[in-house]
Amino acid sequence: MNLVIYILRRLAISIPVLLVGTFLCFVMVAGTGDPLGELRSNPQISKEALAATAHKLGLDQGIIPRYFTWLGHFLTGDWGISIAQGNALAPVAPKVMAAFGVTFKLVIGAEILALVVGVAVGVLAAVKQYSIVDYIATTLAFLLFSMPIFCIAIVLKNYAIEINGWVRDLGLSDILGNPWLRTVSPENLKADGVGDFIASYVGAYLLPTLSIMAISFAAYSRFQRASMLEVLSADYVRTARAKGLSGSRVIFRHAFRNALIPVTTLFSVNFGAVLAGAIITETVFTWHGMGTLLVEAVTKNDTQVMMGWLVVVASMVIAANLIADLAYGILDPRIRVG
Repeated sequence: MNLVIYILRRLAISIPVLLVGTFLCFVMVAGTGDPLGELRSNPQISKEALAATAHKLGLDQGIIPRYFTWLGHFLTGDWGISIAQGNALAPVAPKVMAAFGVTFKLVIGAEILALVVGVAVGVLAAVKQYSIVDYIATTLAFLLFSMPIFCIAIVLKNYAIEINGWVRDLGLSDILGNPWLRTVSPENLKADGVGDFIASYVGAYLLPTLSIMAISFAAYSRFQRASMLEVLSADYVRTARAKGLSGSRVIFRHAFRNALIPVTTLFSVNFGAVLAGAIITETVFTWHGMGTLLVEAVTKNDTQVMMGWLVVVASMVIAANLIADLAYGILDPRIRVG
């Protein structure tokens, strides 16, 4: 019962936070410039057509009425229309959700892998403190931290081109595909059979996943190591050892669970940042996701698309923090009781 009340309380807090976030996003987007600027520069568009478009978009109203009008439409699934030239007043929702689907599939895999591997390496480094394993993990983490993500992506892309050449020279193209490691978006990717499907999609997702995973892995492993070392020196862990419990039981039964709490916080914050910041990886590997959509919307001052993009990202950040809050309550029951 306490867990259910805790979940409902967190949900109740998240809703007003999301509403405030959407209002701030709306105000900031409204102040970026004239959404009809590109249309005004077109001599073929009459003043009457501009006035009708402005009225249709609610631009002839104040900021507060415009926000509540937009919110009402948004809650019913109407995210507005794209007013950038060349988009033919296309609905925003399908455009944003299609881009979100591309980026989300990429980011969720990279972040889960980074979390699992980072936590495992962090725990191992803490348990084997000052050993060769610890030194290797620390060196690798600092190396990845010091490299910009675009540098990692470009290096991986160049090596992939070399590997594709080796695959072709060894006559493995019929098995793995040619090219196996795709350096561009997997859009319109065709595969014959289950084996070819798996090989093709692994080759398509591997490089951008590793690019995004690299820095997140470094952060998770360092946080997990520091948190694990702090927990291992706690009184209750020393007491458990004094009772004669085995080392594995002390680590996984008593220490590991509490050591996950700081990493859970980092994951919830980092997920939203990675989702919004995937633009670099998408640019290097020519993926048409949220990053490409944002650049296009900002370039054309397409406020409706920008607003949809911001709301989706804000919703994911709040959702990630909500999941983290729920995880706190599972990892440490004292949190949900309090």
